[in-house]
Order: sequence, then structure tokens, then C-alpha cells
Amino acid sequence: MRYHPLTDADRRQMLAVAGAASVDDFFADVPAGKLLAGDLALPRGRSEIEVERLLSRMAARNMTAGSVPFFLGAGAHRHHVPATVDHLIQRSEFLTAYTPYQPEISQGTLQVLFEFQTQVARLTGMEVANASMYDGSTATAEAVLMAHRLTRRSKAVVSGGLHPHYRGVTRTMTTMAGATVADLPPDPTGTEDILAAIDDTTSCVVVQSPSFYGHLVDLAPIADKAHACGALLIAVFTEVVALGAIEPPGAQGADIVVGEGQSLGNPLSFGGPYVGLFATREKFLRQMPGRICGETVDADGRRGFVLTLSTREQHIRRDKATSNICTNAGLCATAFSVHLTLLGGAGLERLAAVNHANAVRLAEMLIEVPGVTLLNETFFNEFTLRLPGNAAAVVEALAAKGILAGVPVSRLEPRHAQLSDLLVVAASEVNTEEDRDAFVAGLREVLG
Repeated sequence: MRYHPLTDADRRQMLAVAGAASVDDFFADVPAGKLLAGDLALPRGRSEIEVERLLSRMAARNMTAGSVPFFLGAGAHRHHVPATVDHLIQRSEFLTAYTPYQPEISQGTLQVLFEFQTQVARLTGMEVANASMYDGSTATAEAVLMAHRLTRRSKAVVSGGLHPHYRGVTRTMTTMAGATVADLPPDPTGTEDILAAIDDTTSCVVVQSPSFYGHLVDLAPIADKAHACGALLIAVFTEVVALGAIEPPGAQGADIVVGEGQSLGNPLSFGGPYVGLFATREKFLRQMPGRICGETVDADGRRGFVLTLSTREQHIRRDKATSNICTNAGLCATAFSVHLTLLGGAGLERLAAVNHANAVRLAEMLIEVPGVTLLNETFFNEFTLRLPGNAAAVVEALAAKGILAGVPVSRLEPRHAQLSDLLVVAASEVNTEEDRDAFVAGLREVLG
């Protein structure tokens, strides 16, 4: 197929149809300080060998998660991924599989996604789940838009314990839809009164548990208040392994459950790709974004799989679409499903127990360091510390010693200066006693 570039006349014609004076008009909503003024500062005209060497030198500047004691979390967690997972998803029928536009010849892909949906529904305590989303943040925003459609209201009450990135994505997507987001202040102590913010104009209440700061939240009373006011409860999680230890959100009254599935089967990968999980009640099925794979029988009575529901804009009239999401995180969802299948229910519970025990042990050791305070009464494998000084500076000092100690809250909440001494710390099954000792010793030295 030959490439035919657009002419200046072509561009002028497209701009006229779109009602824009120039291409720059399409970027009017991007803050001026975020726009690139010129070309990227990259070398040009290098040979393949030179490019490989240049990129290798750039990559070598990264400190990889597996090379040092690692305690970062805040929505992206390091867990052990069995070698079997990578071996299976590298098979050509999985690696090259895409959204099944021709379901009748995509039986393997459809079956994997059907099993994935079943696992997500059982994990979350819900009745139906879709065939995955891009990530937890976009799944959260889509859940809010879904709640607006169901309730015919447009105000979302968002907990101060929701991950800041999730709040930002939700605000961006809902604002473009003409909706309102009532953000509660950051809640590092887990003491907010979200019930007081729910009223008869509320469409949905968005609550994360474990929260961004690690607190476990009792969702039942929030669900009761939301339902009494005609609103829906959207339960969010960023650490799916926690569902192996805590009561599923569905059993606590949640109407929609969304979150990040990266912890199972998917490495950190410097930020992605990840896999968003989305589940809900069966009565809300037709307003759920994405697609659903179902099980049926063919004309000869043989078991088969089909694309049961697809409400995205490529498959139906655009004005009837529930979402413009154009694919699912198929390979990441497959990795998730393989890992969870290897674990089984009992294995997931044991994995969760090890995560919690390692986090408790780490917290006990860290609060022995003078000046360090634990803000959590409850947590799973992540908690928040108050340090005697700027947490970001402490993290940088520890990184220089080869210890990745956690995520300073100020990195994700830069507008709240009062949070600059807070550090979110995560532990998992990969952390050893040697790692914990190094963290404690390094922190003692840095804090003097």
C-alpha cells in the first residue's frame, strides 16, 4: 500500500470542515506550560547500531525494581510473576490476539476473556464483569459516567482517599461530559465523614479501599446512605491482591467495582501497560462500558463462545454508545487470568496473608526509628508514615543509597504543602528481612 501524504489544500479543507483556524485550535484545552514549544532534543540521522547504543545508555540510568530493596506502591505494585505466565502469553495465539471483530473464528480469545470475566466477578463479589479496561483510573472515570447515566444525575462525591491520579482522570473525563465532581480533601488519617457529603443530588459516591493512604474502609454504611439518597456506590481498589484477604466490595453493598489488576501477572514495566477491572450488578449490565464475552452452544449443541454485548461506538450508533474505549487490555488480561489460575482461591489467600504479614513487620520496624509515626490503624500491604522532614528529600537520599523507600505524597499531591512530610510505603511477598533491615538502617542514617 502506497503512502500518499496530505497536501496543504487537504489540510485547509479538513480545518474548514472542523471549524478550526489551525491545528493548534485542537489543543486549546491543554495548559500552555504543558505544550512542547519545539522539537525533542534527540539526535538525528544515526545508524541502527548507534541508536541501540544510545538507547541502552539511557536505559542504564534507570534503577530497576528487582535490583534493590523496593517499597514503592501507590497504584503500581511489585509482585512475583511466575515464569509460567510469560511462557503462556508468549504463545502466538495469545500474543497476536486482538479484539474479536469476527467472534466466530476467535474462540480461544473469547474463552480466555470469558474465564477472566468470571474470575473478576468472583473476586469483586459482583454478578457481571467486562472483558477489561485500559487501567484502574480510566475504569473509575467510566464507572462515574455510567452512574450518571443510570441515575440521571451528574454529581459524583469522591473520597479524599481515592488515588490522586484516579481523581484527576475522573475529573477530566466527567468535566468534558458536563458533570460535576465534588472532591473531598485528601484524607491521610482515614477519618473523613463522607456520609455528610451525600445528598439527594448525588449520582454516585467513589470510595477506594484500601485507600491511597492504605486505610481499610467499611463500605456498608456508605452504601446504605448512598442508596437511601438514590445514589450508587462505586468501590475502587488499586491493589487487587487485597481481595484475597478483605471482604469483597460487592458483599459490602457496592453497585460498581473497579480497579487495577496489574499486581497479578503483569510487571511494573515503568508504568504500563496495565489492566483495568470493571464489574457491576446484572441489572446495570446494558450501561457497562466495553464488551462482554458469553458462553453458548452452536447449532450442533457444542459449547462455544460469543461476543455477547459490545456497546462501544464502533459497534453501534455513536449516540447510543456507552463508551468510546476502542479495545480491551487483552494480553494483560490474559496474564492476569493465567496468574490467578495458577494461584487458585487458596493460593490467593495465602499470597494476601504473606503480603499483610510482611507489611506489618515492616511497619513495626519503621516506627522504631525516632521521629517516624504510622498514620494507619488498619492496612493491607501499604501504609502511610509521617516523617520528621520533607518525605521527597528522604526518598531521594535513600535512592542514592540504593533503596527505593516509598512514594512521597507530595509527588502526587503537590498542591497540598501540609502533606509534604508523608510517605506511602508498600510491602509484598518479594520483600525479604534483608530488604527491611536495609530500609530501616538507611532511614536511621538519613534522619540522623
